[in-house]
Amino acid sequence: MGKESQLRPKANVSSYIHFFLNYRNKFKEQQPNTYLGFKEFSRKCSEKWRSISKNEKAKYEALAKLDKARYQEEMMNYIGKKKKRRKKKDPQAPRRPPSSYLIFSQDHYAQLKKENPGWSIVQVAKAMGKMWSTTTDVDKQPYEQRAAVLRSKYFEDVNTYRQQHRGRKRNFRLSARNQRSGRTEPNKRVDPV
Repeated sequence: MGKESQLRPKANVSSYIHFFLNYRNKFKEQQPNTYLGFKEFSRKCSEKWRSISKNEKAKYEALAKLDKARYQEEMMNYIGKKKKRRKKKDPQAPRRPPSSYLIFSQDHYAQLKKENPGWSIVQVAKAMGKMWSTTTDVDKQPYEQRAAVLRSKYFEDVNTYRQQHRGRKRNFRLSARNQRSGRTEPNKRVDPV
């Protein structure tokens, strides 16, 4: 059978969160039949947090420090999947082309914003989506053609980029190998006399 999967340790929480959880439990004990929404309760809790003394806050800060130490210790013993960092994109790599909808949006955004200067970006985007959905297929055709042209150019650029990238990678490996062996010119052997 496979390895037993180990659960990731529970993350540590701040002193305010410790206070919040404690305050919630006390509130439920004192007033079991009353219901407050999260927004109301968190507002009440933050007011209470601001009003408590430094000595009381020190208790929760000590709890937070203990919790942080516990988390760090558990993470040291944790054997499992670590979060992978995303690779940074090469700034020289070609950018993906816009879709037909994005081309349509670029053409109509200024006009729509000019007609409705008080609208937020979200409102303009919603209106743009409605405009696109009500546009007929015949009217969408020029945007789809422009997108297809840009897409084909993108694929060509990607192919040339990959070829250049392979060449750079190969040259880098060759130069590193030559430096290790003491050669100055790539692929030239020195024959003993």
